[in-house]
Amino acid sequence: MSFDFDATVVGAGAVGLACGRALAARGLSVLVLEKEGAIGQGVSSRNSEVIHGGLYYPTGSLKARFCVEGRRTLYAFLDSHKVEYRKCGKLIVATESDEVGRLNAIFDQAGANDVEGVQRLTAAQALALEPELRVEAALLSPESGVFDSHGYMLALQGEIEDAGGSVVVSTPFERAEPLPGGGFRITAGGEGGAVLTTRLLVTAAGLQAQATAARIDGYQIMDIPAAHYGKGVYFRLTGRAPFDRLIYPPPIPGALGTHYRKDLGGQAVFGPDLTYVEAEDYSVDPAKAGEFAAYVRRFWPGLPDDALTPDYAGIRPKLHGPGEPQPDFQLHGAEQHGIAGLVVLFGIESPGLTSSLAIGEAVADMLQEHA
Repeated sequence: MSFDFDATVVGAGAVGLACGRALAARGLSVLVLEKEGAIGQGVSSRNSEVIHGGLYYPTGSLKARFCVEGRRTLYAFLDSHKVEYRKCGKLIVATESDEVGRLNAIFDQAGANDVEGVQRLTAAQALALEPELRVEAALLSPESGVFDSHGYMLALQGEIEDAGGSVVVSTPFERAEPLPGGGFRITAGGEGGAVLTTRLLVTAAGLQAQATAARIDGYQIMDIPAAHYGKGVYFRLTGRAPFDRLIYPPPIPGALGTHYRKDLGGQAVFGPDLTYVEAEDYSVDPAKAGEFAAYVRRFWPGLPDDALTPDYAGIRPKLHGPGEPQPDFQLHGAEQHGIAGLVVLFGIESPGLTSSLAIGEAVADMLQEHA
């Protein structure tokens, strides 16, 4: 049977586009479907735009492997496509003596994850780098940075299109039916609505990952993990940015904690916090400014009064609820769901943006035997 496309990807965020790019690079005809009117409008556009070193994640996990591999290839990709970034480094800061032990554990984990260049710093050494810090001890991750995630996604789209593929927006995925001899019939709606066939199918649908999987005929509900929405809000500083490097506290359960970054425009942004919500709600409550200020003053006592203004919010597709351990990325192939030629991604939250190129290659490898 001839197919309209060799491979179709559902979702044109960073990870979906990276999957499309990896498949196109292997000579496949690729279609990427996106329900929004532009690429990268979901999780990929509402985050910290941080390039993570890969320090925290459990030994041997997909997050550890993909973050380190993805970060190494990401810098080279950004250079070759002239996408703006700043490799500013990151300080993980203990502000109390009882947090120093947690830094030691992170240092050991960074070594296990093969993260380059991580250094232990005394308070004096940290203050020499960032004089306005309140700090007992710190770790320096020189490979961390910030970048233009939208420029990155446009570059991914450009590679797909240069290889003859298509990225189609305003075209929501409605259903997929596995065909008897292999491949899928896909129904898409919206402005570009159509019925088409594809040999391979990847879903990288972010917050809609579970709902998308449920619209694939034959995908068992019991194979779809529970979805949780983790909302985080950000506040922007009025005035001069106090630090050049990223400043992170030790991680909190289920997330990396409210941190500081100087964005590419030179402004200081704090966030995200973590609150579980039942629906997509991107409002930012200005009343949270006081709570943020109290947290920020733990590592920056010089924060002026009334200097934080509400900025934006993001929601992450978490696979764990409050108080539950944070699971790994889930890339479900035929061995999980029994449908040949299909890879479904669940729980691609932080460090998904940093990991995206590596995730794309892993998905392409999973499908290689069918290509």
